[in-house]
Amino acid sequence: MFKNLSVEEAIMLIVGFTGQALFTMRFLVQWLKSEISRKSVIPIAFWYFSLAGGATLFVYAFWRQDPVFILGQGTGLFIYARNLWLIHRERREQSEQQAHPS
Repeated sequence: MFKNLSVEEAIMLIVGFTGQALFTMRFLVQWLKSEISRKSVIPIAFWYFSLAGGATLFVYAFWRQDPVFILGQGTGLFIYARNLWLIHRERREQSEQQAHPS
């Protein structure tokens, strides 16, 4: 199955599997955090793994020239980045409020 791969194909296969592994980690992190908390929790690591896995899979999809996969991962990247931005903005605002209470 993998005997006749070019170097480029082998590297991109590794990229694809790495992206999938990163993407899978987000579910494991979320599940473990929720189990520990005994309630549904989405930790910030979920969004970082989503972004890393989505970006890696986007590169793989782009290399494969798969428009369905490109659109799906591209849309996801926007959502993951937006969630991280919202989280960091909220944390910055909380820090400022604690430093300068009214």
